[in-house]
Amino acid sequence: MSKRILIIVSNAKVIGPKNRKTGVFLDEVAHPYVAFDDAGYQIDFASITGAVPALDNMEAKDEESNARFLQKGGWEKMQHNTKLADVDASIYDAIFVPGGLAPMVDMPEDALLKKVIAETYERGAVVGAVCHGPVSLLNVTLSDGTYLVKDKNITSFTDKEENHYAKEDVPFLLESALTEQGGRFHAASPWSDNSIADGNLVTGQNPASARGTALKVIEILEA
Repeated sequence: MSKRILIIVSNAKVIGPKNRKTGVFLDEVAHPYVAFDDAGYQIDFASITGAVPALDNMEAKDEESNARFLQKGGWEKMQHNTKLADVDASIYDAIFVPGGLAPMVDMPEDALLKKVIAETYERGAVVGAVCHGPVSLLNVTLSDGTYLVKDKNITSFTDKEENHYAKEDVPFLLESALTEQGGRFHAASPWSDNSIADGNLVTGQNPASARGTALKVIEILEA
């Protein structure tokens, strides 16, 4: 029976005091989608509100995996995502959260998202996130009261990368916030491919890490 993946995306379309346009970063959803599709997995989409998300980095729409996602059903599925409250997350073998600046708006505090991630992790399913997607892990508490990221080897979009990208737009620096909750943060050179697995938790640093993060999720699922 094929594995089932739930990709949880942000609904935010603007961020920060200047209302910077944002959305889900195309590469960070397309590259994992293609990797999961090539593995033969069933892929579904959910979001906080169930509304149609925005896509960022459409300048890269002709890149091979991005084009395949846009033209071969991935984007159509994402537009017709299900509201997270209406999803039975327990049927999925993994959940995956792509980045873009958008998750920094609607994912830091959402109680249902935190519950879904905690329950998914504690039942031994895989939790994956890339770039700003690991903001979804922030403020997730496990049944023993500890933060999910405490003492876990993790990565995300780094403070150094943010300083040259969107520091004036984001509400906080993600690397610093994850570290404050006890995460053992591993930063590679800015914009380089960097993903890390710690048990059934998989995180990636930036857009270049999206495919590698998904492949680590697949490796765990196939083990």
